[in-house]
Amino acid sequence: MAETQLLDGLGRRVDYLRMSVTDRCDFRCVYCMAEEMTFLPRQQILGLEEIARLAKLFVEQGVKKIRLTGGEPLVRRGIVGLCQDIAALPGLRELVMTTNGSQLVKLAQPLADAGVKRLNISLDSLNPVKFRAITRTGDLHQVLDGIEAARRAGFASVKLNVVVMKGRNADEVPDLVDYAVQRGLDISFIEEMPLGHVGRSRGEAFCSSDEVRTLIGQRYNLIDSTENTGGPARYARIEGHPDSRVGFISPHSHNFCSTCNRVRMTAEGRLLLCLGHENSIDMRALVRRHPTTDEPLLKALHGALQRKPARHEFASNGDVQVLRFMNASGG
Repeated sequence: MAETQLLDGLGRRVDYLRMSVTDRCDFRCVYCMAEEMTFLPRQQILGLEEIARLAKLFVEQGVKKIRLTGGEPLVRRGIVGLCQDIAALPGLRELVMTTNGSQLVKLAQPLADAGVKRLNISLDSLNPVKFRAITRTGDLHQVLDGIEAARRAGFASVKLNVVVMKGRNADEVPDLVDYAVQRGLDISFIEEMPLGHVGRSRGEAFCSSDEVRTLIGQRYNLIDSTENTGGPARYARIEGHPDSRVGFISPHSHNFCSTCNRVRMTAEGRLLLCLGHENSIDMRALVRRHPTTDEPLLKALHGALQRKPARHEFASNGDVQVLRFMNASGG
């Protein structure tokens, strides 16, 4: 029997779904949202049963990897039970999560026990003052303790994510690699994306992946790798340190749209076909209009995929192409 697949209009196979479980967060990171935020009313976001239903529908259509995001997913009440339900779906290869790490001291082990395979943890600075400036509310030591809890919990892997910005944390790139290497962790460096007006110019802070690689090269020798975790990162091995890899996520400088295998579900149930475009379909309305049958949802899904854009149009000059914030886009 032929395997079910989701194919877009360009023949790209979609087998990776990022699902935001909330737009709320206990941080206010400068690259993600404005300092003063108005979050969605709770009745406008998907319920846990609705998220689980949509996850099941996508897995039945060939999705192999689901990443839960936010906002901060771990501030959503009932998140561990939701993880357990999704991880148990037949056909799902792995359930993974992106988190700011603030809740991991108490939730790392329950998440691992629930079936979450891998964690990506944001860590943009090792300096408590700079960390607070970037996150506006975050406590660095709380996050570092959360990373240690995650290391003990038995996940298949724990990776650090760093959004690099000139004038804020670019000077810490080699030290952040040191931190990862000393703990046998992978680390990915991400070019900032122009989503939402965050009260400053993004262009002056933009730091390309090539610039980051040059900074790392001052301390480590990187060897390009063909390894892939099913996402957009390009990986390099670190000579002399076999337990750690460095990833580069480069939406500006090394566009990866031609091989895009992802769609995103926002917390309010909008299925975003591309992070860099506003075109979407309202899956929440379909779920609530058709509580007992999936056929209308499937028809809308397959039809929408034929309109998935060939590529985004991000520019590195700081211009905002998309008005929604990153926390509303699904991590």
